[in-house]
Amino acid sequence: MPINILMPALSPTMEEGNLSKWNVKEGDKVKSGDVIAEIETDKATMEVESIDEGTVGKIVVPEGAQGVKVNALIAVLLADGEDASAIGSAPAPEEKAEAKSAAAPQPAAEPAPAAPAAAPATAAPAAAPAAAPAPAASGERVFASPLARRIAKEAGLDIGKIAGTGPHGRVIQADVEAAKSGAPAKAAPAAAQAAPAAAAPASAATPAGASDAQVLKLFPEGSYELVPHDNMRKTIARRLSESKQTVPHFYLTIDTDLDALLALREQINGAAPKDKDGNPAYKISVNDMIIKAMALSLKKVPAANASWTGDNMILHKVVDVGVAVSIPGGLITPIVRNADQKTLSAISGEMKDLAKRARERKLKPEEYQGGTTAVSNLGMFGVKDFAAIISPPHATILAVGAGIQKPVVKNGEIKIATVMSVTLSTDHRVVDGALGAELMQAFRGYIEKPMGMLV
Repeated sequence: MPINILMPALSPTMEEGNLSKWNVKEGDKVKSGDVIAEIETDKATMEVESIDEGTVGKIVVPEGAQGVKVNALIAVLLADGEDASAIGSAPAPEEKAEAKSAAAPQPAAEPAPAAPAAAPATAAPAAAPAAAPAPAASGERVFASPLARRIAKEAGLDIGKIAGTGPHGRVIQADVEAAKSGAPAKAAPAAAQAAPAAAAPASAATPAGASDAQVLKLFPEGSYELVPHDNMRKTIARRLSESKQTVPHFYLTIDTDLDALLALREQINGAAPKDKDGNPAYKISVNDMIIKAMALSLKKVPAANASWTGDNMILHKVVDVGVAVSIPGGLITPIVRNADQKTLSAISGEMKDLAKRARERKLKPEEYQGGTTAVSNLGMFGVKDFAAIISPPHATILAVGAGIQKPVVKNGEIKIATVMSVTLSTDHRVVDGALGAELMQAFRGYIEKPMGMLV
């Protein structure tokens, strides 16, 4: 029987991906573990291995295809002794209870954020909601994505009792997450529940959810170029829109004296051993020291090292610091695990490696998913101060501005100091004003007396 190879879910939040490259062609023999394709997700380009052995009978999705949905058929593998005539008898992906798929990394499940509903162009009568699909009756075949089955199994849930909202009633990850939390399943979108609202006349007050056609009417024809959203930009837009709409942000800004830290950094870098070509073994950056200071501050104020869920407060026992890295088309936040326990030189080396592979889109999901806080530094661009948006499940993110020389009063005298403004954004459900202030006080202590980071 031919084996369907489906578009794998390479991360818990992945809904579609781009098929960047085929490493095989029709007629090639493959065995389990062979890299057969490269898939570009919203965050990285990842190699996909075959689970089964056989001959590539048909490549369904061509190299370079964009926006291929998870679980879509991308190729067909023929077992020994089969020829291409058997492909027509292969069951469709939706008809198989357990369709074969390419092997994919299986990071810890993280609930996929729901996309915020777009604002309608004009008011329209609300359509009656579609009825939620019923769970499969006893004995019926259950259609579910491999990721949904795995999460259900880990949670001890009967997949057959979960209502599916995916294509053709397929049980998807969001359905299992809803079942775990006890929330009712959302109805699958109906193709034609109601007639679309009539297009509103274009105006300066065009709503955020307006269509391209409405917005483009505001600009002279030929005065613009349209650049389609890629998967990364769509994911960033969805997650940050959800964060600002659902997380009660609270902001705390302090100024810190950077001179002692800059002096210590110079001493540390000056003492770095050199190889035969004169290259130092490490070169610590200000950002490396900020990462360490933030990690130690959360260790000192453990109540702020937390995350919010609907039922519980998660108090983390480790401090994993995500660091925002700008890459073409967006940004990604690779994570320095156990940052409070690592030396400055270790953090520096790790960040250089993570940033390099992030820009090449070669990070593994476990290298950018999770974390307990984040740091975003725009000081190198001369930005004085700003407020960053929290990325759940984090409850905090530190926005770092530039170090600027300015007059300050020290011991009753005016002195010139290098001052850095930092703003902490907190989820007020987890870190309220007083707790946030305590965290910032600890952070200032490590920045202004940086020897504390070395002992």
